[in-house]
Amino acid sequence: MRPTALFTLLTLAGWCVPAAADTQQAVLACTQIGDPAARLACYDRATGSETPPAEKAAIDLSESARASFEHGKAELVFTSTSQTTAGDTATDATAYTPLSLAFDLDRNHDSGILSARPHRPIYLLPGWFNSSPNRYPSSPEHRADQSDQNHAETKMQISFKTKLMEDVFGTHADLWFGYTQISHWQVYNGSMSSPFRNTDYEPEFILTQPVKADLPFGGRLRMLGVGAVHQSNGQSDPLSRSWNRLYLMGGMEWGKLTVLPRLWWRIPESRREDDNSNINRYMGYGDLRLHYRFDDRQTLGALMRYNPASGKGGVQLDYTFPLAGRLKGYLQGFHGYGESLLDYNHKHNSIGIGVMLNDWDGL
Repeated sequence: MRPTALFTLLTLAGWCVPAAADTQQAVLACTQIGDPAARLACYDRATGSETPPAEKAAIDLSESARASFEHGKAELVFTSTSQTTAGDTATDATAYTPLSLAFDLDRNHDSGILSARPHRPIYLLPGWFNSSPNRYPSSPEHRADQSDQNHAETKMQISFKTKLMEDVFGTHADLWFGYTQISHWQVYNGSMSSPFRNTDYEPEFILTQPVKADLPFGGRLRMLGVGAVHQSNGQSDPLSRSWNRLYLMGGMEWGKLTVLPRLWWRIPESRREDDNSNINRYMGYGDLRLHYRFDDRQTLGALMRYNPASGKGGVQLDYTFPLAGRLKGYLQGFHGYGESLLDYNHKHNSIGIGVMLNDWDGL
């Protein structure tokens, strides 16, 4: 992709998504207000409405299991929703967490369907340092010529999602489309004309279902979901990498800690079309995302993958802090395999610093 095209896409994404991100951050701020009347007024200002949308009832998993056992057939039991508007009680206020706002678990977003919403972070890391550049990218199917890479480069990501359908199946489930694009740009490598070394494209469909179940140590299971995702780098052989997966996911909370595990199954490809037949060996069969939100808008995050059979995996650590307005400073570190598709079987350590453009740390 040409640099001008990427910057155009990055700019458009930065303008499209912040409006929804601003609303989500404003609603999160309302949860810190103790007085019910003041909190309700805060919700009204944040959403731009006098009457917030009705709450969504989640499937109560324990009650559904009990009712199904008693009646001898599958039966769904939903949680009761408050008869007052959201924000009237402390329970209502604490429900609107980052996980709830990301996937409309407690109420549908005012923007409705087919509007640009935050998905994963939009960021720019002008300084991204790689301890061990992958100068001979390879896979069992391909062996590339030497690539003269610099240790220092720029890393950037754009991401958004939109709701395609809401409240489907009569269970308040939602269908989403998400898109994420990550680029590594050898901007400081003038001898090679500063090329884009790799860009990963990741469209996906996600079906989410609000649920309710208590977990140990005061945790709550808030969401179950399934998804289908394609990821590829759009390059020709011998640098082409791609895979398709189906996954199961969950959304859990322990106070300000959000936990999202995923388990995936790679859709098989023919030997002729498979560019990376051993990718599961390095990327594993799932991942675990952690996100902790502090009161002062600082956040800590982690993304972990591990394949116990091969002993290989990777971990990414994230730290964000407020700078000005919705602009945040961003520090990211990575260790292991799979920092990009091209490097799925190459182990290295990387660290970078830059800015997050949409004040939404992603889930």
